[in-house]
Amino acid sequence: MFHRGLGLNLTSGQYTAPIAGYYTFTTTLHVVHREPPKKRQGCRGTRLRVLICVQSRCQHNRNLETSSRLESRGDLFTISVTGVLYLQAGQYASVFVENAADSPLTVRRGSDFSAVLLGV
Repeated sequence: MFHRGLGLNLTSGQYTAPIAGYYTFTTTLHVVHREPPKKRQGCRGTRLRVLICVQSRCQHNRNLETSSRLESRGDLFTISVTGVLYLQAGQYASVFVENAADSPLTVRRGSDFSAVLLGV
């Protein structure tokens, strides 16, 4: 794991902007999708949405997002979000996973979240 700078809090999973500016955010999640054996036979997919939100207010603030259809054929897949957000000094951004599946998802080791200041 690589960690440099004061903005990232590994305990809370949040990046707090030390100064106001434009930041590029990237997250890559390695997710395990497990379904009970009965559901696997139907090969019915579900939706997964991954968001990078400012101040945990995904509905009210600008955010970055992607969604994917989960096919029940595979257990492990990768989903990524990248883009630019403007943060005021002291605002934070964090990753949210919206699971519309009836079965649990697990984010695996090797997943990452990063932020880089592009300019003020």
